[in-house]
Amino acid sequence: MKELSILETKDLIGEKIDLYGWVANRRDHGKIIFIDLRDRTGVIQVVFTPSQKDYEQAAKLRSEWVVRIHGLVRGRPENMVNPEIATGKIEIEPIELEILNEASTPPFPLDTDGYEVGDENRMQYRYIDLRRDRLARNMAMRHNVQQFIRTWLSNWQFIEVETPILTKSTPEGARDYVVPSRLYAGKFYALPQSPQQYKQLLMVAGIERYFQFARCFRDEDTRGDRQPEFTQLDLEMSFVEREDVMTLNERLLIDLIKEHYPEKKIQEVPFPRLTHKEVMDKYQTDRPDLRKDKDDSNLLAFCWVIDFPFFEKKDNDGWTFTHNPFSAPKPEFLEDLLNGKNIGEILTSQYDIVLNGTEIGGGSIRSHESRVLRKVFQLIGVQDINENFGHMLRALDSGAPPHGGIAWGFDRLMSLLHNEPNIREVIAFPKTGDARDLMMESPSPIDLKQLKELGLEIKK
Repeated sequence: MKELSILETKDLIGEKIDLYGWVANRRDHGKIIFIDLRDRTGVIQVVFTPSQKDYEQAAKLRSEWVVRIHGLVRGRPENMVNPEIATGKIEIEPIELEILNEASTPPFPLDTDGYEVGDENRMQYRYIDLRRDRLARNMAMRHNVQQFIRTWLSNWQFIEVETPILTKSTPEGARDYVVPSRLYAGKFYALPQSPQQYKQLLMVAGIERYFQFARCFRDEDTRGDRQPEFTQLDLEMSFVEREDVMTLNERLLIDLIKEHYPEKKIQEVPFPRLTHKEVMDKYQTDRPDLRKDKDDSNLLAFCWVIDFPFFEKKDNDGWTFTHNPFSAPKPEFLEDLLNGKNIGEILTSQYDIVLNGTEIGGGSIRSHESRVLRKVFQLIGVQDINENFGHMLRALDSGAPPHGGIAWGFDRLMSLLHNEPNIREVIAFPKTGDARDLMMESPSPIDLKQLKELGLEIKK
């Protein structure tokens, strides 16, 4: 007796096996009952006839009931072969049927791609929605891609390091999600917008080559293809220049496509490199779609955008950074930055990677000298620099190597590779476009006792 996945049965004609899964479909043809049994690897046909001892039980089965079937693998008659599925040449002759759990009627069909079902309904019953073939494949491929990246980077001497989720709120871009502290009343943690400061601190610590699949949190105004929490492939390298980081990431993307998406064609290798001024003048966007045939769903047009302005004017006539205050200026602009001259002309070492008109990653060479970072904070008007960023300035003064890195929007990349309309289709439990979790019914109120313990009260 064997306990196997459905896919593993395709070469086991003549063997008795145990299978576990869900009833995807039941069809009655005369007195013969056909059951399509599904697990995470695929679907297989089970054929019940009136002479079998569990035939009456089989007649009760309904969609999404959970069952165990002990049976014999046999070849299908030649005229009954189904070339559309991996197990289409075999079927199961059941010996024993065990009903493990009954199920209520599904809220929507699962034998379609699901695009026709309303998002709110799908999000409310996401644990059912994930059973459909398209989403199951997306989840499996997301795992495969992550494993490939982990192995690839490990072979390049990177090590995976997890960084904290409870951190400090600092003024560096988007609005933070904050977490009140019970032990230190009136004080708060923040959830990380990215591991930016931690990964630089790892470079100071001598890690030299770091990566992680990092959870990031940003309390931004809602937009259709944006999530309050998302995943980055985050990496950082010491003793590198811009070219080193870009070349390594380009190799990784090319190898990833070859390994897991061989049906895809990369339009141009090496990836084109365009300056920010060039793309704005020619395409009026810093995320140009360079595909020569936009109807080809398997065409991938990567490009790098470089030489971004470091600063831009704010409405109040001050300056703000365009990407990241921790970026270093290009070397030829260092003196202007330190002297506070020609601020609008300073170019940063930032580089973005764009795919088919979507930015999928961005990074830079970082400021590894405290005097440079302090000057950036002064130029953008950060108050209380030592209070907000003293930990970073002290770290840079402790012997920080030159370093740089990048962060990929991993959800964005996966949605593009799978030709999905938005990132929710490649995230197991996403929020809606207006930042709600309909399945868990959050955000939700909390108990008054919890508020009291945290020293908080709600003002209407």
